[in-house]
Amino acid sequence: MADYGHKASVRFENVEKSFGDVKVLRDFDLEVEPGEFVVLLGASGSGKTTALRILSGLENPSAGQVYIDDHNVTEVLPKYRDISMVFQSYALYPHKTVAENIGFPLKVRRVGKEEMDKATREAARQVQIEDLLDRYPRELSGGQRQRVALARAVIRQPSVFLMDEPLSNLDAKLRGHMRAQLKHMQKSMGITTIYVTHDQIEAMTLAHRVAILEKGVLQQLATPAEIYNNPANLFVAQFIGSPPMNVVHGRMDGNQFVTNGVRVEASVSANIERAVMGVRPEDCSIAPPSEGTFVGKIFTNELIGDHALVTVDWGDDQIAVKAPKDFTGDQGDDVGVVIPPDHLFVFDESNGSRVR
Repeated sequence: MADYGHKASVRFENVEKSFGDVKVLRDFDLEVEPGEFVVLLGASGSGKTTALRILSGLENPSAGQVYIDDHNVTEVLPKYRDISMVFQSYALYPHKTVAENIGFPLKVRRVGKEEMDKATREAARQVQIEDLLDRYPRELSGGQRQRVALARAVIRQPSVFLMDEPLSNLDAKLRGHMRAQLKHMQKSMGITTIYVTHDQIEAMTLAHRVAILEKGVLQQLATPAEIYNNPANLFVAQFIGSPPMNVVHGRMDGNQFVTNGVRVEASVSANIERAVMGVRPEDCSIAPPSEGTFVGKIFTNELIGDHALVTVDWGDDQIAVKAPKDFTGDQGDDVGVVIPPDHLFVFDESNGSRVR
């Protein structure tokens, strides 16, 4: 599949957005490189869709500037921004065939029939729906409709693709398949893409970089690996990971985290009265009680498939541990849990900041 078109850069500078007294975006700065795939990730109400709508021109910012390449488009009408948007709802015309839906952006531009037919077939080929061109949307599955919406966005050859939760209406298996399709298509075409989702698996598998938002504030912008292995703060640490990172409450005494009468070695040093220790389930291991960092009772042992997820009570907290799939410990058994110091994160509970 050939590279095509112009790859634009995108820049948000100090963008703010309020609806009445509610601040939805606060001092939002983001730079997207030409041809980059950036995912805006956050819970409902975090400001990610608002950021996308401001870039598309469907919303005006309360403050700040938006640039596509080095052109300030803050006041430019959507139709002059050279972008394509794919929505969660697909927004297909029910009375038009697949071919007519895909070709519609070119019809509006009064492109000739022969050129439009050729472009329609090529766009359909890119998302593998060449055999569906004569059907109507009602005759298609959810995944097929999604492909029609993608093909209609592709045919315009925009300099920027915007996608707002485009896979959320699909079932889990189809979502996985379409994720792979999207990633392949974006890499093949090299088009600058900004994608909004609340699904961390989508974010981690699709993105070159992930921008995590909470309450309108950008928490971290980094590669998926960096966000997973080096979270900027407690919010990011808990938001990313399935199962999520274990968090245990206690205090920091020099290079030791103290909780439930146990001192756990850490690779950082601080004195914090209210601290939080974070450790990922795959970085802990089950051991005989005499060899553990601490001893606790098994709360549950769940066979997930390629591993067992063992949850262990530890004072008022619980720690989940990924154990081998043949682990046979039972509810109520005493076990040791090993927590390696170099995989342990420490956060200040008062503000969520990471202790480095």
